[in-house]
Amino acid sequence: MSGSCRRSRAPTPPAWGPLSGKALLPAGPRMAPAGLSSGAGRMDRSVYDDQPNAHKKFMEKLDTCIRNHDKEIEKMCNFHHQGFVDAITELLKVRTDAEKLKVQVTDTNRRFQDAGKEVVVQTEDIIRCRIQQRNITTVVEKLQLCLPVLEMYTKLKEQMSAKRYYSALKTMEQLENVYFPRVSQYRFCQLMIENLPKLREDIKEISMSDLKDFLESIRKHSNKIGEAAMKQAQQQKTFSVALQKQNNVKFGRNMYINDRITEERNEIVLKHTFEEEDENEEEVLTVQELVDFSPVYRCLHIYSVLGDEETFENYYRKQRKKQARLVLQPQSNMHETVDGYRRYFTQIVGFFVVEDHILHVTQGLVTRAYTDELWNMALSKIIAVLRAHSSYCTDPDLVLELKNLIVIFADTLQGYGFPVNRLFDLLFEIRDQYNETLLKKWATVFRDIFEEDNYSPIPITNEEEYKIVISKFPFQDPDLEKQSFPKKFPMSQSVPHIYIQVKEFIYASLKFSESLHRSSTEIDDMLRKSTNLLLTRTLNSCLLNLIRKPHIGLTELVQIIINTTHLEQACKYLEDFITNITNISQETVHTTRLYGLSTFKDARHAAEGEIYTKLNQKIDEFVQLADYDWTMSEPDGRASGYLMDLINFLRSIFQVFTHLPGKVAQTACMSACQHLSTSLMQMLLDSELKQISMGAIQQFNLDVIQCELFANSEPVPGFQGDTLQLAFIDLRQLLDLFMVWDWSTYLADYGQPASKYLRVNPNTALTLLEKMKDTSKKNNIFAQFRKNDRDKQKLIETVMKQLRSLVNGMSQHT
Repeated sequence: MSGSCRRSRAPTPPAWGPLSGKALLPAGPRMAPAGLSSGAGRMDRSVYDDQPNAHKKFMEKLDTCIRNHDKEIEKMCNFHHQGFVDAITELLKVRTDAEKLKVQVTDTNRRFQDAGKEVVVQTEDIIRCRIQQRNITTVVEKLQLCLPVLEMYTKLKEQMSAKRYYSALKTMEQLENVYFPRVSQYRFCQLMIENLPKLREDIKEISMSDLKDFLESIRKHSNKIGEAAMKQAQQQKTFSVALQKQNNVKFGRNMYINDRITEERNEIVLKHTFEEEDENEEEVLTVQELVDFSPVYRCLHIYSVLGDEETFENYYRKQRKKQARLVLQPQSNMHETVDGYRRYFTQIVGFFVVEDHILHVTQGLVTRAYTDELWNMALSKIIAVLRAHSSYCTDPDLVLELKNLIVIFADTLQGYGFPVNRLFDLLFEIRDQYNETLLKKWATVFRDIFEEDNYSPIPITNEEEYKIVISKFPFQDPDLEKQSFPKKFPMSQSVPHIYIQVKEFIYASLKFSESLHRSSTEIDDMLRKSTNLLLTRTLNSCLLNLIRKPHIGLTELVQIIINTTHLEQACKYLEDFITNITNISQETVHTTRLYGLSTFKDARHAAEGEIYTKLNQKIDEFVQLADYDWTMSEPDGRASGYLMDLINFLRSIFQVFTHLPGKVAQTACMSACQHLSTSLMQMLLDSELKQISMGAIQQFNLDVIQCELFANSEPVPGFQGDTLQLAFIDLRQLLDLFMVWDWSTYLADYGQPASKYLRVNPNTALTLLEKMKDTSKKNNIFAQFRKNDRDKQKLIETVMKQLRSLVNGMSQHT
């Protein structure tokens, strides 16, 4: 038994408990034989000891250990053998019961299987229905999840079709942030997601296209926008002026412009309306009513939603700057008509009105700094254009209309917050040009007045004509008023016409000063300065040109002097006229005075000089008619015909001079006598005259006597004593010397203050003596055979020698 157990190494079967319905459990734990584990440990360690015969010893110990284990196994088997036998016996007993039970279970299972076939079929149907129901529920849930996405996408398509792009972008945001994450696992959602960027680009392109159309539209409609804005500003200004006038009347204050200027201003306002219809019946449209700004708003919102607002702003500003350059470019013929300037201004106003509207209704699209920069650039260009084109304007009416347009233009843009001080500074430059055009226009007016004047006193036949002249020109003369009709004003018809035209010039100059936001003092100063320019430059120049014209005779010159005197006296009335307009007293410290005194004084001096010149020319014409026979032996016994005609002419002329100031007439008379004396002296001393006989001297003496008689007759009153006769003293002393032949006295008293021939120059006497000597030689062939003639010739030669010595002494002294 022990050998069998050691060979088979079969395990000992467990001990089973009794089968009385309890579980079969091992009888008890296995107990290892004592000393087994410690011996094995010692055996294992000894194998590795480095000893002789270690393997042999190891094998011996191993066999010993095996034997020990076999013994222990045998003991264990013997210990559990009885329990094993009992268990087998019990199993044999229950085998029959187990077979019965198996048969019963099998039968029961068969019967259950037969009975549950229908149940299984119905259960499978139920399971299949439940699965379908679950799938349907799942599908419904998924569809309910997808339907809002599809509805929103359909809404997006509708918005795109209706061009509601901003709403479409908002719908896209909702789809991306709310709806797509719920159904992102579906392929249709991915297709939608991939399509959204393309839709955004389409929206950007469409909105940009709308913006381009908008920019093109406002470029075309800038004129209408500007017209509406300027018209509205003009209506507000007209209302303010009317209200101010009403207040001034209410509180008793004076306006600085009289009724006539107010009426003319109203006419200008009506004339420069932009439409032919009546403004009272027409409603002025605002910029919002004229322009649809929705494309800008949409595009701005769209680019803001897309996060590309900066690109839109840069594009908008760039395009508007290009349009600004186009708007600021004037037409080449703009200066020819006021319509050219009006179109230029209206399109600029329209441009900046749109920019101002964009500034206030959008945030960030344009800024105040941007509009100020754009305006400063435009203002510099506008000023340069106006300065260049206005210089071509020669019509003062056109310049005045340009000024009115600039004022309305400036007031309109100032109402929108743009600084316009430089425009008003430009108006002062244009004002100077306006004055220049006025001066040129009035120069033509003055020339026409002078051409139409008859240069004769104004005849008056009745009281009505007298009042008409007095209403035109402030003339006061008590003596003339006392005279009975018919009577004459001393001035000619040109004087009241010129006075009226000077007042018209003041009116015209005042028109430009309106609406310049200047004080009455500045306006008064401008009026006085421009009037001074009219008097000192234009009128004075016209008078001087008139005086120098060849066809103006002495009578006309006399009348011109009289006219200038009355015009000079009327300057104080012109100053009062300006004072009444501006309400600025003449006693003010800085008030400019009118330079009429110096202006008309210069004209009078020129006319006086021209009288002297023309009078001398007339004398020369008479003197050229002289036809002396310088070799005559005896005089005719009467004065020359040309000289008597000349004296008669001078008498008639000096009769006309009675209307001149006494000094002018006296100066003209003295100048004429002196010139006549000089001309007669030059006739005697002419180098082409080679010989003069004593008979010619005597005839010449008769003519000089007539001149002296004329001077002694006092042709012009006011000379003292023989002042006028002194003009012929040189001729008289020279002729007396030759007539009396008193050479001894002349030579003896030469150089003495009390000399009888003090005015006779030795050189003059020598020249005339030489001419007489040559005549004596030619006319007296046999003079050398007569003792008296020989003595005379010797005397002449002796006198000539002494005269030559005097002449040489004078030259050496000089």
